[in-house]
Amino acid sequence: EAAASVLLLRACLALLASPIYLLSFLGMWEPFCRKVFFPFILDKICVVHDKKSKKHKQELFRNLPDFRGPSGELRLLEIGTGSGSNFQFYPPGCRVTCTDINPNFQESLSRNMKKNQHLHYERFLVAAGEDLGQVRSGSVDAVVCTLVLCSVHSVSGTLGEVLRVLRPGGAFYFLEHVAAEHSSWRYFWQQVCYPTWKLIFAGCCLTRELWKNLEEAKFSELKIQHISVAMPWMPIEPHIVGYGVK
Repeated sequence: EAAASVLLLRACLALLASPIYLLSFLGMWEPFCRKVFFPFILDKICVVHDKKSKKHKQELFRNLPDFRGPSGELRLLEIGTGSGSNFQFYPPGCRVTCTDINPNFQESLSRNMKKNQHLHYERFLVAAGEDLGQVRSGSVDAVVCTLVLCSVHSVSGTLGEVLRVLRPGGAFYFLEHVAAEHSSWRYFWQQVCYPTWKLIFAGCCLTRELWKNLEEAKFSELKIQHISVAMPWMPIEPHIVGYGVK
């Protein structure tokens, strides 16, 4: 019964979004989404999300300086930097390497770089989380990834790369939206929205149980907290936040 309702409501949603499905079928949505729509809409969503998650991020990144390397410097790599909304939380003098699969965030990214001149920006790599081949193994002290694991092609592949580029004793920081409790209405709506949401928001998957992937990855120590980030009218309220040590 629930499954039938999900399918019916999915069809209704697809009907509402039919122009986007048509553009996608014609091969026009993906490039437009990547270049124009996604950077624009993500900027707007991030403003809301940043306000709601600010205290969680302050708390999360508070111990970043503890992971400085032997040289006393903190070399940090961010996966899916987007517009750079995390820069404000990084400690002064931190050396940041930015990576994103989508190079079309330039405008908001340079705005955030100007705002956060307490950091050293090393380089910007156009790369997927699963393929950080341009980064030497064991060369960074910390890796940060927020609202990115929902849309990578392979979560385990990305976590494998995280562990490769981290030095032993380095840390991986995450804050991600995840699947709701299966028996909840929230999960029901996540299932309803899933296909249309994934199409509109550049591959974002609503029902990933990312804590399981993190538990399966080979971290020597893992701290995960399940939290709620209230996003009005959006099916992405349940989140996980924490860090893992290599």
